[in-house]
Amino acid sequence: MTVGSVGSGSFEAPGPINPIDVVAGAVEVGASETGLGDAGSRGAAPGAPATPAPTIPDARLANPGGAPPVTSLTGYRWPLPRGRLTQDFGETTFASRMVDGKPFHDGIDLATFCGDRIVAAHDGIVLAASRHFDDVIGWIGDLTRYYKRLDSRNLWMTLPIVVVINDGNGYRSMYAHFETVAVKPGQHIRAGEFLGYEGRTGNASGCHLHYGLFSPFERSEIAIEHGVATRMKLPRAEIGRVDPLLVLPPRPKPRFQPKTAVQVETP
Repeated sequence: MTVGSVGSGSFEAPGPINPIDVVAGAVEVGASETGLGDAGSRGAAPGAPATPAPTIPDARLANPGGAPPVTSLTGYRWPLPRGRLTQDFGETTFASRMVDGKPFHDGIDLATFCGDRIVAAHDGIVLAASRHFDDVIGWIGDLTRYYKRLDSRNLWMTLPIVVVINDGNGYRSMYAHFETVAVKPGQHIRAGEFLGYEGRTGNASGCHLHYGLFSPFERSEIAIEHGVATRMKLPRAEIGRVDPLLVLPPRPKPRFQPKTAVQVETP
């Protein structure tokens, strides 16, 4: 089930959408998100420049059916194969995300040791592989003020190194806190292919991988804690997320081992 402010869920027909601002990265949404090919170049004459993707006011309106059902997702594998689960998806005591007024962790955290190899959870195309990733992680709102803050205060190095991959099935995988990455935007990736090394970049006090999963067609939202959004000049919400444990292959669930010394707030 997809979780958001109410959690419309990808198992059900989406409900009405409240008016919202532009979804960051919405221009990337098209047939390629659902494995139907390159929408920007379809029908172009040989050698002709690709037609720019249109600006879509709300990516969640681009697919009338909303996000593809979670039950349709196949082909996923563990991105940190030996990782122990250090923070689960869902309600927590410390997070910048909020659901029903309570702090919420919008992915799972896996950890082994600094420098362990992180691999792709699914086939796909790399959308981002650096500290410049916010355009493609589903912010609901304008990022202009946020980027100006990062530029004016030289804060880019405080962000985690993140890889975002279009999984080709209507969903995107987000991998955060790399020490270094070995892929670049536009690169085609196979499940299990090496992405980079486990690290602690960004707001993390220990090496680990934050793995998140969402659909740019999802219609639910997760709120950003008001103080965080105000201080960092972030949008008020992000597109709802899916519990990655719903799509990762069966195995004994990693024993929950909270790391009391690690407090993480993933942008």
